Amino acid sequence: MDTKYMFTGKQTRKFSLYHDLMQVKVREILLISSPYDAWVMEEDSKISERIVSEYRGLNLSSPPRLTWVSNIDEALEVLGCNCFDLVIIMPHLSNMNCFDMGRRIKEKVPGLPVAMLSHRQVGASDIEHMHGVDREFVWSGDAELLVAMVKNLEDMLNVEHDTEAVGIRVIIVVEDSPRYLASFLPILYKELVRQTQALLEEGLNSEHRLLTMRARPKILTASTYEHALELFKKYEPYILGVISDVRFPKEGKLYGRSGIELLKEIKAQRKDIPLLLASNEPDNAERAVLIPAYFVDKNSPDLMSEVRSFVTEHLGFGDFVFRDLDENEISRASSLYSLEKILRNIPQDIFKRHCEKNDFSRWFYARTEIRLANKIRPLKDADFPDVETHRQYLLKLIAARRRRRQQGVLVSFNPKDFDPQTEFLKIGSGSLGGKARGLAFICSMLNRNPWMHEKHSEMKIFAPTTLTIGTSGFDDFMEMNNLSYLASADVDDKEVAQIFSDAFFPGWIEAQLWAYLHEVKYPLSVRSSSLLEDAQYQAYAGLYSTYMISNDHPDLEKRLSQLVDAIKLVWASTYYKAPKSFSQRVNQRTDEEKMAVIIQKVAGQQYGDYFFPAISGVGQSYNYYPFGKMKPEHGVASIALGIGKSVVDGEQCLRFSPRYPKVLPQCPTIADSLKNAQTTFYGLKMDGSEIRTLHDGANLEKLNIADFEEIPPVQMLASTYDVQEGRIRDTASVPGPKVILFAPVLKHKSIPLSSVLKDVLLLAENGMGGPVEIEFCVNMYDDGRKPEFNLLQVRPMSARADLNHVNITDDDLKRAVCISSHALGNSEKNDVEDVLIVRPDVFDIAKSREIALEIAKFNGKLMKNDRKYLLAGPGRWGSADHWLGIPVEWPDISGVSAIVETSVESLKVEPSQGSHFFHNITTLGINYFMVSDKADNKMDWEWFSEQPVVEEGEYVNHIRLPAPLGIKVDGRSSQGVVLPVKGSSEYCLLKDCE
Repeated sequence: MDTKYMFTGKQTRKFSLYHDLMQVKVREILLISSPYDAWVMEEDSKISERIVSEYRGLNLSSPPRLTWVSNIDEALEVLGCNCFDLVIIMPHLSNMNCFDMGRRIKEKVPGLPVAMLSHRQVGASDIEHMHGVDREFVWSGDAELLVAMVKNLEDMLNVEHDTEAVGIRVIIVVEDSPRYLASFLPILYKELVRQTQALLEEGLNSEHRLLTMRARPKILTASTYEHALELFKKYEPYILGVISDVRFPKEGKLYGRSGIELLKEIKAQRKDIPLLLASNEPDNAERAVLIPAYFVDKNSPDLMSEVRSFVTEHLGFGDFVFRDLDENEISRASSLYSLEKILRNIPQDIFKRHCEKNDFSRWFYARTEIRLANKIRPLKDADFPDVETHRQYLLKLIAARRRRRQQGVLVSFNPKDFDPQTEFLKIGSGSLGGKARGLAFICSMLNRNPWMHEKHSEMKIFAPTTLTIGTSGFDDFMEMNNLSYLASADVDDKEVAQIFSDAFFPGWIEAQLWAYLHEVKYPLSVRSSSLLEDAQYQAYAGLYSTYMISNDHPDLEKRLSQLVDAIKLVWASTYYKAPKSFSQRVNQRTDEEKMAVIIQKVAGQQYGDYFFPAISGVGQSYNYYPFGKMKPEHGVASIALGIGKSVVDGEQCLRFSPRYPKVLPQCPTIADSLKNAQTTFYGLKMDGSEIRTLHDGANLEKLNIADFEEIPPVQMLASTYDVQEGRIRDTASVPGPKVILFAPVLKHKSIPLSSVLKDVLLLAENGMGGPVEIEFCVNMYDDGRKPEFNLLQVRPMSARADLNHVNITDDDLKRAVCISSHALGNSEKNDVEDVLIVRPDVFDIAKSREIALEIAKFNGKLMKNDRKYLLAGPGRWGSADHWLGIPVEWPDISGVSAIVETSVESLKVEPSQGSHFFHNITTLGINYFMVSDKADNKMDWEWFSEQPVVEEGEYVNHIRLPAPLGIKVDGRSSQGVVLPVKGSSEYCLLKDCE
């Protein structure tokens, strides 16, 4: 593989833009005050607790720590041995005034910020002496002031880096009065942070929300005309808004029109910057209109609401409000998705006016969509031939950003306004469960490895849009209906399903699902995702329920009802007999299991009354049954036309290695090709107005390929059997019966399926640290659209005991009663004395269901006595197609230790590596022997027929041996043997041993 495309763990983080912001934090504060002031702050005001509380309440990180000293000498001593980020001095110390202390501190630690927290404003005569103090605030006992002081200092220390690095926005506040600044700054910070939090409720997830807080606009303060103008000129490209007092110093003197002249100067240079004039003189409102600027009365009892109005309506926070030319509201958007929808239809003159005022870019800046805003802000009408071209370009930028920001990210579902194109949504808290975890992980891997998309640019690779309900939903459902008793109760599966169907459904989930279905109208797959499902060593693959629903009824309430029913039945499957018996086998308590639910878009297209993909399949990065020049590490895939039930249930499908796609072990001859080719497939019935009762396999119908020969998938995948010439042509465009051998894809590479499979398996294997199994499906189109590779699931394959060296000797091969060159596992056992044999003389494939029931009865008896056993018989074990083998399910054989699959003339099938049954037996370390009719394979039926029979059934014999069998499997060579214990008198007698 080209090193350009090798996986690397050092991937760029999704939100790396935010990690480098706000690098300088105020963590340590030194407070110099009298013991009385310190006591008041700590005991009366509880200042430390309130600072922590304020930080938590505003969702801010790293609250600072206060250290108190009572005089300058103690302060200088502490400063000599500890690092501080800020010093706060309170007046009324007997030994020195605050300004002299500030100068002493700055001599000791140059550049250390010093602030004075006084109980009254310093007189004008003292201002000239304030060289040792950087800032003065009037203290009223409110902890919010300290939070604002800290945040303001952090903004000042980080603004230069953060604006240059990513274009963080800046708000300039001009105020020379310590009293007004002390009251106004906390209001502004609190409102700014809360507005940021409010808009971030649409944030993707908690990590995104917390990190984006770092990208909130910064507030810079100035107390003179010259300083304010200097800040504006320095940060002019990043200015979001300016708030100014009216009277403050200019040219060294207090001037009554400084704020008005400052705002006029700013408006002359930048017409699009919102301005706010704040004054305690109501008459200045008329002057504000002439600038023009918005006005607030600093003495108004509604100051907070007026500031909030300015922040939300004019600085870009809150909803984007579309207004007509008379400033009347015509519509509003609260997210990128809703903005995009509205933007498509607003009149051109309104669109043009919002662009001229830079309203779009300002709104994006407020939402910390900085890169998007940076692209939009410089755009002018003159850059485009017409307004409509400008609109379409803006829509394209928004859509691209919307898709990119949510790729590979687990997004919290927001029922008020969510984007239905989001890859991965989550409702509720708690775990995602094993299946959803694997899917979320592979989504993030695909996003963090762009080489995959670059290398396979002719094919789209992604996971279908997915909504998960966390385990908290299951917990609430179980608790409100008092159903915990089912963990230990012996209740039939049908009764469990009925109990769950009749139970109350949590209203908070139903409300969110209603909002989801309001936007989503495509077919849905409702799948289990339990805590243990797809776990590394004890995967419960295929033991829980999956339901597909067409979701096309015109009545939303009926669609919701069926979705709720499907979720209940998925939850119910937690307590079915199959997973319970599996839990018992792996010593796991059923009451510890919890069930999350995946609601996933069904990949595919509608053809007539049915919906299905072109190809479904399972891929494994390790091949337990390599063929010819294949090696185990080359992997294997099983594929079928239509919905993947054919593959996971072990029905007829095609097996190949992605490394050698032209080599088909099942099709060595034309006769074998015709015999093993898929003749039926599964499609989802599109109900229209009909709502069906849910049950296993509900809404899925088994269809004959011969009835669908004209649809695009068959035309693009099928070969044709030429009866006259007795050959198969690799095309469907000639007359004759169609044969699904996938030759156009595997042999002629009409789509790069093998290459994509190989790389996806490699990516997943590197990510999970071992062999993996994936479920996938492929959409193919005949209208020029790119084919789509949909990743439906990824899970680790069962860990193999590679370190245990199992040696099968020549002597073992001589005395073995069963030899397989395709055995699964890597172990050595001698704890099996019982054997269940399907007698070859009475075996009838038409009776395979009856045989499965008989085996289940024997299994129950052996399980009661805690006796493991060897199971042997013809055909594919665990296949859902009873014409391919004996269709046992896990509860039917839950006590088995090893399985032998034999071949008879009437039944020769390939092993089904992609089935859930196969996955579960490998997970549990159950050895699986495939005994073919090759010379190096052996099944000594005569020996088994001569052993003592405990009970004889119609088709199955229960044998109990006088001594345990030896079962050995070498995982390196895939060779396995079953041995009678050497030295056993019975063995010697029967085999005429010396």
